[in-house]
Amino acid sequence: MALIVQKYGGTSVADCKKIENVAERVITCKRQGNDVAVVLSAMSGETNRLIALAKEIQARPDPRELDVLMATGEQVTIALFAMAAKKRGFEAKSFLGFQVPIMTKPLFNKARIEEIPSANLQDALKAGVIPVVAGFQGVTKDEDITTLGRGGSDTTAVALAAALHADVCEIYTDVEGVYTTDPNICPSAKKIEKITYEEMMEMASLGAKVLEIRSVEMAMRYDIPIHVRSTFTNTPGTLVVKEDEKMEHILVSGVTYSRNEARITLSKVPDKPGIASSIFNPISSANIAIDMIIQNTRAGDLTDMTFTVSRDDHDQAMEIVKEAASKIGAEKVTGDTNIAKVSIVGVGMRNHAGVASQMFDILARHGINILMISTSEIKISCVIEEKYTELAVRALHEGFGLDKPSLQGK
Repeated sequence: MALIVQKYGGTSVADCKKIENVAERVITCKRQGNDVAVVLSAMSGETNRLIALAKEIQARPDPRELDVLMATGEQVTIALFAMAAKKRGFEAKSFLGFQVPIMTKPLFNKARIEEIPSANLQDALKAGVIPVVAGFQGVTKDEDITTLGRGGSDTTAVALAAALHADVCEIYTDVEGVYTTDPNICPSAKKIEKITYEEMMEMASLGAKVLEIRSVEMAMRYDIPIHVRSTFTNTPGTLVVKEDEKMEHILVSGVTYSRNEARITLSKVPDKPGIASSIFNPISSANIAIDMIIQNTRAGDLTDMTFTVSRDDHDQAMEIVKEAASKIGAEKVTGDTNIAKVSIVGVGMRNHAGVASQMFDILARHGINILMISTSEIKISCVIEEKYTELAVRALHEGFGLDKPSLQGK
């Protein structure tokens, strides 16, 4: 008998019929002798609807009240699921974030989990009850409701799996696993049978939407295997696990892309100590993440500084940077939202030379100019003009042989 945490995303619980289908799947797992805890997202599109309502009242909604509003989406699905399970003769009990409790830091809209006392859920499991937990939400020590940011239900599920010492965390979605790239762009994309935590973290951070990056970080920290599966088939999905020697034989595991990118450039910045911190500290204080940074030295003790943020944060970042620029005497600030980031990921890169040059050659052959570059041990990312995104993804996928049969799973 295993202890399994199952998480179902918004498309899996989009209406009452689908919620009943999820209940059937959970009950099947329960009948096989397993203990099951369930984490649910809000119905597909519901969080966006709630945000739109908030913006009808405030153009930039109050963060605390927005969390109170957004947290209602999951409350609906967990209650309906519990009813569906009880209709089938199985005891289930819904838990909101504060009832578990899922304790978070006091940061609205992007809270981080601090701890999950598991006694309430353990008691339910021991009594044969299926605990059904609202994903995406938590509570602070001051009893404020918080949300964990987009994709936060994945993080909820893995955190619960760690707190309960579960054998596996199954993430159910509308795709059958993690693919070598987006099948909507590249029909030759193939499902990956097994991928390392590190590769999955890079792919999630670089635009792959199957898993939220913090959930993978947590799974790696607590050694929780993740099984990404489809709610709508019984096909085995993708296992996200520790690295083994066979995985290093694959040079590149996947190609990812992100259109949620924006570039900000400060021109003629004084080139002296303390300038970078005066620019980036206010951005960090606004909880805006910076990705790539490039600095080009000019003559006369001046420099140009370019960096990227998410497109969602572009307008706020521009306001902050313009204020900082006026204080330090920079000439001007410009922004560009017509960019995208394409990346290749693979643990095999650690032990192979020439991967970057191969990537650059592939893009050059297709007339794609590289605007910015960043690298790590297992990934290479290039910022390009957004209009070339799909061409770049297909070219890199083919160029690194990902459209051919792979060694994965063998």
